[in-house]
Amino acid sequence: MDPLDVIGNLHNVKPVYQPIISAIRQDVKGHEVLGRYHDGEAWQSLRSFFMHPDVPEEFKVEVDQHLLTVALEKVMAEGVGGLLFINRSAKELMVNDGEDLLDTLLEFEEKGFDLSRIVIEVREHDFDEDFEALNHLLLYYKTFGIMIAVDHVGAKSSNIDRIRQLEPHILKVDTMHIRNHDSQGFQDIMYSLSMLANRIGAAMLFETIEDDYQLYFAWKHGGRYYQGFYLAEPSFEFATKDSLRVDAVEKVNQYIRREKALVERRLRFVLSWEQRLKERVLKWEGPKKVDQYLERLTSEFNEESFRMFICDADGIQVSSNFRKRQEEWEPEYNKKGSNWAFRPYFLENVMQMKTWNKGLLSDIYSDIETKELIRTFSFPLTDQYFLFIDLNYSYIYENEFLLM
Repeated sequence: MDPLDVIGNLHNVKPVYQPIISAIRQDVKGHEVLGRYHDGEAWQSLRSFFMHPDVPEEFKVEVDQHLLTVALEKVMAEGVGGLLFINRSAKELMVNDGEDLLDTLLEFEEKGFDLSRIVIEVREHDFDEDFEALNHLLLYYKTFGIMIAVDHVGAKSSNIDRIRQLEPHILKVDTMHIRNHDSQGFQDIMYSLSMLANRIGAAMLFETIEDDYQLYFAWKHGGRYYQGFYLAEPSFEFATKDSLRVDAVEKVNQYIRREKALVERRLRFVLSWEQRLKERVLKWEGPKKVDQYLERLTSEFNEESFRMFICDADGIQVSSNFRKRQEEWEPEYNKKGSNWAFRPYFLENVMQMKTWNKGLLSDIYSDIETKELIRTFSFPLTDQYFLFIDLNYSYIYENEFLLM
């Protein structure tokens, strides 16, 4: 579309609203304001207008201001509650030092609109602009109660420090990445983003959700808000809970039932392995015969495991590694004497086993040696010696409850 046609025919420019769904109540928490232009035949998205680098920023500001004004007038006229998400690029915000946007918001505040309902979305790649000036402006907006969201978060890992500095209220994650990345790679990204969100106190919003799997993924990975065509397309009217394409309440209940079933199976697995090992603790004859003890265990955990060893309470390995290669178990004598206390949570897990006299199942992780996804089952032989059994990936893959 011709930018001059858009800017010269603002009467043909209207906002549409895509709902944001809350994980807590499974209802409509707010709406994102998007733009549409009627070209004489049909309503067209204004995405290409706003994303095109040759369109002057002043044009974009004028159109965005028009969309915001129409949206706020409609919100107040219809008494619609919830948050209102508005998109602004860093370059747009820098026009007139962001005063155009603030003046409009303050005008509606005088009419009774609460500015704490406004969420300004900035894209992560906008941090490549003058970040200090952008950060200063967004901090200024915060003083009016306005919230900040960072869109397409995770696109550039180098921006983690800048996101931490900005301390946005919301991190928006594009679920398209689930399709565009290998599953484990995206799991790693999600782990980092979850840690970041927890540290800075930000909520996670998953957008572009287009199917049930993506909604389940968002729910399982701590998404507080959801958005996408699977839930509702943008509309000229505000959405309600009843107008959504899916029953969000029933979907979340399904996910809860599924997750509880998987957790229950994992707990049964842990209890089962604890019982198996308690029966074998009686055969423990101390560290002088540690390799003989492990050699006997290999046949009893041959299908599930590919490696096992024993450490003392300080993390020092007192046994050889017993490692399965091509269905044969081989001792690796050179591993004896290794100290594993540097590993995250190692000493904490040892102390838990010592205190509660119970086995522990680790989270899933990538093994340094094999590069495969594994889990480790740990068990206290005494209050000073602890057994570690590494589960092989094929066994984990065959048991879905171990993959979660």
